[in-house]
Amino acid sequence: MRVLLDTHAFLWWITDNPKLSLRAGEIIKNMDNEVFVSAASGWELVIKTQLGRLKISENPVDFIREQIQLNAFQSLAIRMNHALRIFSLPDHHKDPFDRLLVAQAQVEEMSILTADHQIACYDVAVIW
Repeated sequence: MRVLLDTHAFLWWITDNPKLSLRAGEIIKNMDNEVFVSAASGWELVIKTQLGRLKISENPVDFIREQIQLNAFQSLAIRMNHALRIFSLPDHHKDPFDRLLVAQAQVEEMSILTADHQIACYDVAVIW
């Protein structure tokens, strides 16, 4: 299975947050699955850290890179076809990061691992 982590799912996994569902945790730790973290999530985390809305105890750039490597996640770059897919998405969600994750999941034919119920309004497989 190929899954794309929503930003909060990535954070909850690496911080062992109990908000992460048991099912989500099982999928992430199953080595038969390919687990992806989007560059959009890195972008979101860096912006939120700069704005003071997220506290990361170390340099967020190093922290994100280390966590992706330590957890054997794959990075998913933002490509033009991902960005252009956003135009065809219904306006269910206002968050530009989440809209980009939906577009990436659609283009790459992945499921999204998220607790965000609004994402389920899109034509994309949601796992939680």
